[in-house]
Amino acid sequence: MTVRIYVPRDAAALALGAETVAKAIAQEIAARGLDAEIVRNGSRGMLWLEPLVEVEVAGKRIGYGPVKAKDVPGLFDAGMADGGDHPLCLGEVEDLPFLKGQTRLTFARCGITDPLSLANYEAHGGLAGLRRAVSMSPAEVVKEVTDSGLRGRGGAGFPTGIKWKTVLDAGGDRKYIVCNADEGDSGTFADRMIMEGDPFVLIEGMAIAGLATGATKGYVYTRSEYPHAIAVMTEAVGIARQAGILGLSVLGSGRAFDIEVRTGAGAYVCGEETALLNSLEGKRGVVRAKPPLPAHQGLFNCPTVINNVISLASVPVIMEKGAAFYRDFGMGRSRGTIPLQIAGNVRYGGLYETAFGLSLGDIVDGIGGGTATGRPVKAVQVGGPLGAYFPRALFDTPFDYESFAAKDGLIGHAGIVVFDDTADMLKQARFAMEFCAVESCGKCTPCRIGSTRGVETADKIAQGIEPEKNRVLLADLCNTMKFGSLCALGGFTPYPVVSAMTHFPEDFSPAPMVEAAE
Repeated sequence: MTVRIYVPRDAAALALGAETVAKAIAQEIAARGLDAEIVRNGSRGMLWLEPLVEVEVAGKRIGYGPVKAKDVPGLFDAGMADGGDHPLCLGEVEDLPFLKGQTRLTFARCGITDPLSLANYEAHGGLAGLRRAVSMSPAEVVKEVTDSGLRGRGGAGFPTGIKWKTVLDAGGDRKYIVCNADEGDSGTFADRMIMEGDPFVLIEGMAIAGLATGATKGYVYTRSEYPHAIAVMTEAVGIARQAGILGLSVLGSGRAFDIEVRTGAGAYVCGEETALLNSLEGKRGVVRAKPPLPAHQGLFNCPTVINNVISLASVPVIMEKGAAFYRDFGMGRSRGTIPLQIAGNVRYGGLYETAFGLSLGDIVDGIGGGTATGRPVKAVQVGGPLGAYFPRALFDTPFDYESFAAKDGLIGHAGIVVFDDTADMLKQARFAMEFCAVESCGKCTPCRIGSTRGVETADKIAQGIEPEKNRVLLADLCNTMKFGSLCALGGFTPYPVVSAMTHFPEDFSPAPMVEAAE
């Protein structure tokens, strides 16, 4: 019986040597004359164990990791092909605490299947949601998604069903589905993991969105920094088209929907939906004024659904299992699951999918295991470079949209970056302003000029130049940017700055400048 050995092709695993590990395994299989095949899967999301090699034994997956190429001969000597014991052996992967505690709905197949095997995808429940959607009217599909409580996982948290209904009800001969895969937030990698590890779930979700709204064309807009995701998505779209999942008649329904993968130049502001649309149209990626909303006049002035990767990839399980099943997870108005991306100075970094409602402390201390340095946690930034810094005093905050908003924070794309007690929060506040200044599209004055003045003001505070006056000025700049900026880049940059000033005032009180002696 052929032994299956799984080696991830995920970018995180590749960065840690997965390609050389796969080659070393292939050499050992050939040299030893073993009846074995290598399957290049996605990542399970336990990044501290990458490259994680798995061997299928009696229907179970035994893990070894982190594996280096030099470890491979010894692993085979120890009987890895039969699940043999070795210092790198982790036992059954599904029993590892980090995986066992998760509720994997959107990421149910990620790391398990061959990302480019449609047969694998279907064997693990794929296409069941699309087949159900084909049998329903567009309005029924929209209602199912609305009733599930799914909200935008890209940061804004806008109800997905309302957006779909707006496009369904809009007039026009041409409508579009645009997948915002321009994942630019620091500490986030969920979109990339889906595109590299389970691309068909995104394709299925987009096809369902097309059937639900009357859109016939979809675009996956991703960034040039994701070459592996671009390659996998492009190949997967071709496979789906050949199989009749995409094209003139989706699954023989007589309704058309097709997808193209488009690559942006890496501008952070193109994660904002209207700047993204401009970029897709071949224009400079600058923010558009709203109204009109993209749902009424979006891509090429046609009604357009713009959803994040995780939003669209969550739709197939909703359609397969029903709105009530999905809505049963979560708390308050935050329903379903959220893929937490735990990064920074943390012991167990990776992707952890769970229902909304865990406290920030449970996530950082329990799941993440505290800092990698072993020093105390000083701050946690949730929501990317525009997210607020939370001190330990706020670690009882439940992870849901409203709870974070109530504490002047935002969930964003659910990136969680951990800092230990050596972090200088004045430097972090300056970085937020500098990031905004570099990435601003330049269209509005509060963002373009305010961020530049913010860097200068933070530098003056650091140098001890009129610190009290400049702290007041920095807070005033934040207020102007928050309420005067055209989009979330300028509007959310104040979150990290104000939270750093509020929760870590000691870092904003450097020693005053001492005049040099004459």
